[in-house]
Amino acid sequence: MSMEKINVNIQSEIGELEAVIIHTPGPEVENMTPENAARALYSDILNLSVALPEYNEFKAVLEKVARVFDVKDLLNDILRNEKVKASLISRICKHESTEEACSLIGSLSDEDLASQLIEGAEMRKDTLTKYLDNERFSLHPLPNFFFTRDASFSMNDKVMISHMASKVRERETLIMEAIFDYHPAFSTQTVNPVKRFDKSGKGTIEGGDVLIARDDIYLSGISGRTSSQGIDALLEYLKTKPGTKHLILQELPYQPESFIHLDMVFTFLDKDKCMIFEPLIMHSSRHLTIHIVIEDNTVLQIREEKNMLDALKKLGMDLEPVLCGGKRDTYIMEREQWQSGANFFAIAPGKVIGYGRNTYTMDALNQHGYEIIKAKDVIRNKVDLANYSKYVITIEGDELSRGGGGARCMTMPISRKAVDW
Repeated sequence: MSMEKINVNIQSEIGELEAVIIHTPGPEVENMTPENAARALYSDILNLSVALPEYNEFKAVLEKVARVFDVKDLLNDILRNEKVKASLISRICKHESTEEACSLIGSLSDEDLASQLIEGAEMRKDTLTKYLDNERFSLHPLPNFFFTRDASFSMNDKVMISHMASKVRERETLIMEAIFDYHPAFSTQTVNPVKRFDKSGKGTIEGGDVLIARDDIYLSGISGRTSSQGIDALLEYLKTKPGTKHLILQELPYQPESFIHLDMVFTFLDKDKCMIFEPLIMHSSRHLTIHIVIEDNTVLQIREEKNMLDALKKLGMDLEPVLCGGKRDTYIMEREQWQSGANFFAIAPGKVIGYGRNTYTMDALNQHGYEIIKAKDVIRNKVDLANYSKYVITIEGDELSRGGGGARCMTMPISRKAVDW
C-alpha cells in the first residue's frame, strides 16, 4: 500500500467516496451468549457463518469504488510501535480495570494482542473465585465493532472521538483514537468533544447520530445514545470554528431500539433526496426538531422547527423524501425500518448501498428513478456502474440486519470528494 497520507475530509454525506474504514466481523460475534447479548446491546445472537458472506459482499462492493481499510489491520500496524502499544494498553486497563486482563495482554504478540483487544481475552480460571465466576472473559469481546460508524466520526478535516452511552463500547473509541493519532496512513487530528467540553459527566455522543448535510450544516439525533449534554459539547467544539454553522437536532424515541440513532430514520441519498421513516420525521408531534444557529463563537438562536426537511429547506437544501417501506402501510414502514430500511450509505450523489430485503423501500427508490442492482452482479462485473446515473446496490442482509444496523452503520468514511451543489 502506498504510504501517501489520506487527508480526512468529510463535508457531506453523499460526496464521491474516496476512503472508508470498516471492521470485518469475527470471533467477537461468536463470543456472545444469550446471557451476555443484552449487555452487549444485542436483542439477538448473530450466526457468523451466515453473516460473514453477507458482509464480505458488502466489503467487496466498497473495494470497487474506494480505498477500504480494516480496523484490525490498522490496529496491527500501530501496535508494532512499542510506545503506542504501551500507551493503548494502559488506557484500556484504566477503563476495564481487570488486573488479570492487563497482565495477560501485556505479554501477547502484536498480532494476538490486536485479536484479543477486539475478540476478548478468556479468563484464566486459576483461583476459586474465578473458577466460580460465570464470566468467561476477563476482557470482554466487542461484538458491536463492525458498526464502525459509532466509535468515531469524521467531521470536515477532523475525527471526532465518540463518548459511548454504554461502557461496553468504550474500548472501541480508544482503539479508533489510537489509529487516527498514530497510523501513518492518515493525516488528521482527533477531537474528543465530550472529554474536552462536557462538565456535567452526562455527555454521550455516537457517530450514528451525527450527519453532515453540508460543510456548514450538521444534523444530530437526541437519543438514548446521544444526550443533550453530548450535543452541547459538540456545540462548544463548533464554536471554535469560524463562520455561521447550523445544528439541526431531532429528538428520537427511546423505544423501540431500532430508533437507536438518527441514521436509522433519516439518511441522505442525493443532492435533492433523502430516505426517511415518515411517521417519526414528518408526523411526530411528541418529538421536537430544534435548530441551533452558531455565528463564530456565539449561539445566535435556538428555535423549534416543524421538521427536519422544513429546517433544511430554509437553509437552501430542498430535499424530496423517499419513504422507508413505501407510502401505503404504516405496518410495512415499521417492519422495514426495524430491518434498517432507512439506513443507506451513499458512495456518490444518487448512488447508494442498502439491504435488498426491504423490498417496499426498494420499490419506492425504483419509483424515484433508482436502478436496483445486486451486489453480486457488481462484484462479478456483470454490471457496469458507469452506465447508471442513479442506483441502489442491494446487499444481502438477512443475518447482518439482525445486529441492528445497516450500510451506514457499518462504514466510517474518512474522505469524500466535494459535492457540486
